[in-house]
Amino acid sequence: MPDIGAEPGRDFLEIITRELRKLKVQGEKAIGQVSDDRKLHLKLDEESNSIDIVVRHLAGNMVSRWTDFLTADGEKPTRKRDAEFEPAPSLTRADLMATWEKGWACLFSALAVLTPADLQATVKIAGKELSAMDSILRQFGHYAAHIGQIVFLAKHLEWQHWQTLSVPRKKT
Repeated sequence: MPDIGAEPGRDFLEIITRELRKLKVQGEKAIGQVSDDRKLHLKLDEESNSIDIVVRHLAGNMVSRWTDFLTADGEKPTRKRDAEFEPAPSLTRADLMATWEKGWACLFSALAVLTPADLQATVKIAGKELSAMDSILRQFGHYAAHIGQIVFLAKHLEWQHWQTLSVPRKKT
């Protein structure tokens, strides 16, 4: 456990990296419980997203935001955000998980080289300037919300066989 306060910037980078790794594992455990690959593409209604859409959106966001994090706008012109929300029924679980890994690898590679001084750097997302630390926290919240969606969908789809990812009910 870091000695909070000794090096606040270094502590922040260690803590945020650790918490993002926990989110990644939580998402993987939820996706891993979805028994039928076709279920990865199911939507609860026309306004909802499927697990595969959320995964592709997360990965697209991560690659866009974390590539050249300190030097280029986080919304890359090459990103096709709208396409992330289109159904992709032919996408296999293996393809989906490769996309997932690509996004997370980009994120963790970018975080690994940041220094405490970098946290005060100004970065841009879609032309809006904010500190690198603000951007990291913004992304953490975004990713946590989407991992929650993945867990909700997986639990809904596999409710009869669901293995809790946290403390089971009536076990506290």
